[in-house]
Amino acid sequence: MKTGEGIKYELAGEQATTFSGAVVTRVRALVSFGDIEAGDFGGFIETENNLSQSGSSWVLDDAMVFGNAQVFGNAWVQGEAMVYSNAKVFGNAWVQGNAMVFGNAQVSGNAQVLSYAKVFGNARVTGNAIASGDARIHGTVWLSGNARISGRALVTGTRVFSDHRGRRARCSEGRSEIDG
Repeated sequence: MKTGEGIKYELAGEQATTFSGAVVTRVRALVSFGDIEAGDFGGFIETENNLSQSGSSWVLDDAMVFGNAQVFGNAWVQGEAMVYSNAKVFGNAWVQGNAMVFGNAQVSGNAQVLSYAKVFGNARVTGNAIASGDARIHGTVWLSGNARISGRALVTGTRVFSDHRGRRARCSEGRSEIDG
């Protein structure tokens, strides 16, 4: 464990095992930052490389971050969400509920991945974009601007969804499948 000035959390001792067999440890805040008070328990990480000691990034509830995944900036992962493999969540992004971000996926800006949504492969969710419901976003898909993907949508390939000139990209009715 790192020690010294600028350390915002410690590994608290309580452990759990992920579906892949990784052992993760609950974190506890050492200082107050944002809405987090010193002494508050957070979610689980595998190593201190998974959660930055700077900024207001945090893992809450029973959320898990493991593998080479990183959460930094002011990003939050909460609920029972999982961020793993080489995924990155940063900026002011939120991953919550039972959402999963994995592979080389990135969630950044003010983006949100909610409910049971999955973002994986080399997909990017950025800007003010929201992926929710049972949406699956993978491949080299970029979801950006104010785009919304929800329901049981499956977005794959090399598609870019954005809101250029105020238009909103939406994919939410029934089971939409978009291949790029």
